[in-house]
Amino acid sequence: MPKTTRLGPRFLRAFVFAAEKHKGQTRKASSIPYIAHLMAVASLVLEGGGDEDLAIAALLHDVVEDCGGAPMLKEVRRRFGARVANVVEGCTDAYTDPKPPWRERKEKYIARLRKEDKDARLVSAADKLNNVCSIITDYRAIGESVWSRFNGGREGTLWYYRTLRDEFLRDRPNRITRDLAL
Repeated sequence: MPKTTRLGPRFLRAFVFAAEKHKGQTRKASSIPYIAHLMAVASLVLEGGGDEDLAIAALLHDVVEDCGGAPMLKEVRRRFGARVANVVEGCTDAYTDPKPPWRERKEKYIARLRKEDKDARLVSAADKLNNVCSIITDYRAIGESVWSRFNGGREGTLWYYRTLRDEFLRDRPNRITRDLAL
């Protein structure tokens, strides 16, 4: 039987921190609180074999690009440690506001992801799997109009997720990479 991952007070502090930082934010074109996405990503990371640090990084994976840039990364490092901060940094595609152009930003992220360690790649794969599941759910509900929500439109968004899928499939297969391959 696999070892059980224990989630302690640090995980709870990270959850509260993420909930506070993302307060009032919702998923694209919905009323779903953004924290639901972060919880789903943390769950996928744990199901994919991640430990408490990686579950914490999953909760915080968007806090840098959505809630404060480089100063927020320093705060994450101070509160939750270098390993968590390094994974969060590996999952971040922009530190500035306004963000660089969409395609340029995504190409740079993919190139950087190729060099990231397995920890950042696991959290990133979980994030992308949850995003894809949301896109599929919304597509089933509203059809082609779902693509208007994305800066890359239909073609760019499909290119991005297919490229990421192919990149993640280079890793040792796990539940997340298998689900992304479907």
